Amino acid sequence: MTRKIALIAIGGNALLQEKQLGVQEEQLENARQTAEMFGNVIKAGYSLCVVHGNGPQVGNILIQQEEAANRIPPYTLDICDAMTQGSMGYMIERTLINRLAFQKLQVPVTTILTEVVVDKDDPGFQNPTKPVGPFYREHRAQELQAQKRWHMKEDSGRGWRKVVPSPKPVEIVQLDAVKLLLEAGHCVIAGGGGGIPVIRDASGLLVGVEAVIDKDRLSSLLAEKLKADTYVILTGVPKVALDFGKPTQRWVDRLTATEAAKHLADGQFPAGSMGPKIESALAFLASGGHEVLITSPEALEREDYATVGTRIVRD
Repeated sequence: MTRKIALIAIGGNALLQEKQLGVQEEQLENARQTAEMFGNVIKAGYSLCVVHGNGPQVGNILIQQEEAANRIPPYTLDICDAMTQGSMGYMIERTLINRLAFQKLQVPVTTILTEVVVDKDDPGFQNPTKPVGPFYREHRAQELQAQKRWHMKEDSGRGWRKVVPSPKPVEIVQLDAVKLLLEAGHCVIAGGGGGIPVIRDASGLLVGVEAVIDKDRLSSLLAEKLKADTYVILTGVPKVALDFGKPTQRWVDRLTATEAAKHLADGQFPAGSMGPKIESALAFLASGGHEVLITSPEALEREDYATVGTRIVRD
């Protein structure tokens, strides 16, 4: 019997939280806490695929490279993405293996370095908008722009930063490997940071590019390609609410796609908060998905999977 598949996307700040120093002990402890959350989903009978962000971690690597630029040649952004896929995958993998052993669940855990093809003609390449890495003084930013042809942009009075394209994901190179491992009962960590961005050249060969793929776009595409039964979207609240922040606020346990779309059109889910998550949920369901779970990491960690959060289902 084929096991049901759940896909969970977590942000890079799940391992490296704001105001933390970023030392590996902190990140391993954060990974241990996420492992408890993942363990509850696996215990509920799902084959689990995890996609993680990597913004803070890549930023730290770029800072390290800038500090050592006179001694060690820096890597390109695609290599930095690969480095964080390996290091973060290892931390999640190790802590999850230990958690599953504690729960007496015999489930292998595997991390896949995942390349994601983008269109070399994507409009994002003509208009880089995604800031990455450290802040620079203006004179250093001008040097880097001249020497490396980086696009540099002033960021709200805090300094200058490198900005890179954020093209849409088109193809997941290791998709078949992810499918095979899930079918074999593995928990799979894939598509870290939105994937390692590559294009296909005129000969069809893969070439790394300086870009950042949006993690949520990639996770939605991966959930669609895997025909995942459940797409788990994590947010800062335990459930979706109607009339959020008003005296009439009420938490919702379940919505159909039609109901969710109507509430979205009525302005219940603002663009700056719950709106994009509802839009992602509706896109996944429209592509053939069965269920989207929206909840907080804390709720998913401590509550029973069958009753936690808000479920949005196909009509």
